[in-house]
Amino acid sequence: MVVGAALLRDGRVLAARRSAPAELAGGWEFPGGKVETGESEAGALIRECREELGVEVTVGPLLGSTTLAPGLELHVYRAAVVAGEPAPLQDHDEVRWLRAAELDALGWLPADRPLLGALVRVLAG
Repeated sequence: MVVGAALLRDGRVLAARRSAPAELAGGWEFPGGKVETGESEAGALIRECREELGVEVTVGPLLGSTTLAPGLELHVYRAAVVAGEPAPLQDHDEVRWLRAAELDALGWLPADRPLLGALVRVLAG
């Protein structure tokens, strides 16, 4: 299982540009990562946001899911930053806060692109 955070603030969402691994470098995504053994999905998101962005988050409802490969799914949750300001600390080289109209301007990774429609609906209110 892989989890991602649609970090929402003031009608915008945080996008993170991958710097590694090489095959994903330059692609934009929702920050997150793999759920470790014995870890909840929410717990994994909290840990990943702390490691990758240096922020503390609260995890909200599921935004949506997509299949990455047979037997491997990505679950993206709505989330909010409660402490800190996101910075690209690990696996990313840039972060941006985007409004719904700006989402298509980025080269989203194929795993995250199917969830953009649901995100636009959330951002539109």
